[in-house]
Amino acid sequence: MPKIHYVEFDATHPDDFVFSIPEGHDAWLLVLTQTAALFEVNGELKEFPAHSAILYPPKHTIYYRACSNKYVNDWVRFDADESYITETTLPVGVPFSLPDPGYCHQLFQLLTYEHTFQNDYRELSIDYLFRLIFNKLCEASQDKLSPQYYNLLNLRKTLYNNPGHPWTVSLMAEHLHISAGYLQTIYKSTFGISCMEDVIHCRIRLAKEKLGFGPHKIAEVATLCGYANVEHFCRQFRQLTGYSPKAYRETLASKEPKIPAEP
Repeated sequence: MPKIHYVEFDATHPDDFVFSIPEGHDAWLLVLTQTAALFEVNGELKEFPAHSAILYPPKHTIYYRACSNKYVNDWVRFDADESYITETTLPVGVPFSLPDPGYCHQLFQLLTYEHTFQNDYRELSIDYLFRLIFNKLCEASQDKLSPQYYNLLNLRKTLYNNPGHPWTVSLMAEHLHISAGYLQTIYKSTFGISCMEDVIHCRIRLAKEKLGFGPHKIAEVATLCGYANVEHFCRQFRQLTGYSPKAYRETLASKEPKIPAEP
């Protein structure tokens, strides 16, 4: 299991902060930035935006510094012999954009707490958190993310958390202060699904939960899932699941349920 030497989140440094270890650490170092910073890559000093990650293996030259009025990051220095770390396909010594910085930041918070407190399952929890962090890093695109990426990501999280809201393309576009047409273009290119299709999938997923494990009538489920018209709800439910809401509920209640796959 990974052995942490030190871990910290929301580490805040002044504008003259410089971190330089020409011979590198004897351990691994993982840094997630919350602000822009200057990193030395292949002998050149380059500025990288906030929400970047960089992994330094043992003995790798380390140099980075602040490039604005302050520098904030999450970081962990650790030993590891697990293959998912030692044989990682992640670039080393080169910053890359995080796919979901908020989620990664929360993982660092949990990692810090687990390292700090002597809980019964401390080592196992730390190992799980490292695996989650590296899984998220491996999901990162090596291409530069679009300027609207993080706004789109936050919008998508809002949709998933509130599928019953009366969403429209215009309302979502207003949320991001962009045109409806532009939103539809960049949402589809970013996530591979249109924004309204995403909303529908979220609503049907919620409907399946309410139909299977709640006392609500079908019309009530439709309302909870953001449908003003129960017929419209039933039509979309059948299109995505192959079942009417009533048949889906009856199937789940049968002795040998044949549960449809998630949409």
